[in-house]
Amino acid sequence: MNRTTDDPDGRVEVAALVGWLQERGWTPGANLQIDYRWSGGSAERARALAAELVALAPAVIMTIGASHVAAIQQVSRTVPIVFIGVTDPVGGGLVASMARPGGNATGIILAEFGTSAKWLELLKQISPQITRAAVIIDPSNPTGTGQFGSIQSVAPSMRVVLTPVDVRNAGELDRGISEFAGTPNGGLIVVANPLALVHRDAIIGLAARFRLPAVYFARSSWRAAAWFPTALTSRLNTAKPLAISTASSRARAPPTFQCRRRPSTSWSSTSKPRRRSAST
Repeated sequence: MNRTTDDPDGRVEVAALVGWLQERGWTPGANLQIDYRWSGGSAERARALAAELVALAPAVIMTIGASHVAAIQQVSRTVPIVFIGVTDPVGGGLVASMARPGGNATGIILAEFGTSAKWLELLKQISPQITRAAVIIDPSNPTGTGQFGSIQSVAPSMRVVLTPVDVRNAGELDRGISEFAGTPNGGLIVVANPLALVHRDAIIGLAARFRLPAVYFARSSWRAAAWFPTALTSRLNTAKPLAISTASSRARAPPTFQCRRRPSTSWSSTSKPRRRSAST
């Protein structure tokens, strides 16, 4: 998981996963073992945890985010990986193509890059006077940079000047938003990256302190921002997955993967010879 162990939203997600499995006859502690690891958004910790999980010889690893998938693939190209929260698995080198992923990874993409441009449109809707937007981004994360590029492509037509703010360091984040807020008619856009979740409360607090309208990629951030009475926020609902994949592995046979380009609410991963799964 790309959250910390005490993150309430992470616990909700785990409970939902366990409940879904139990409905289908897979009960942790009975016929299924799940090993959890929490990276807290740290790339270095994610690499270490990936090695730990692969050493457990799991039937499948479920993970969130492109950086976690890449970390696992650096350790193993055979353990099946099911991912969520990835925007561009092809561009990130995680799969060969949407139609034929190949390799050992498959999953559900977060959203197409084109939807990111809607965040700037939403920001203008909630605060039409905006002429400047700070985009909270991790420059080392290809998902975030791709989303920034999509926003950048429509910014001139909306007469908005973009300012990237690095989310990797808490001090730089505080300084960047504080300096940005010194000039009027500004707003915030928080694109998808694990560190934006790690620094969620700091970002929301800064937006509230400087009365900056804000658009967040994650529903959990939008809910948290609602507790700040001076915060003006909006969100884009991308609840329906844009791609769905099913992974299966059988005894003495390599894993096979199949992707479909139609909305779905289900994915499955089964293994007859082994009953251990891992999540990071």
